[in-house]
Amino acid sequence: MSRMPVCSAADALRVFQALGYELDHQTGSHLILRHPDGRRLTVPNHREIARGTLRALIRQAGLTREQFSVLL
Repeated sequence: MSRMPVCSAADALRVFQALGYELDHQTGSHLILRHPDGRRLTVPNHREIARGTLRALIRQAGLTREQFSVLL
């Protein structure tokens, strides 16, 4: 299994938007994304997202790390 990629909020936002998530609103430094089927992701708007946080976001989106890396 490959190491978790290091990415910024902008990179993660591009990947999640490719999966159908849309920016709903921003609360402080957190971007709230919504999927048409009702799912929601909260992405911290930081230059570098912590690996554990990114892993949780990938899992919530229903992806594997490899799929996320390919989309990145």
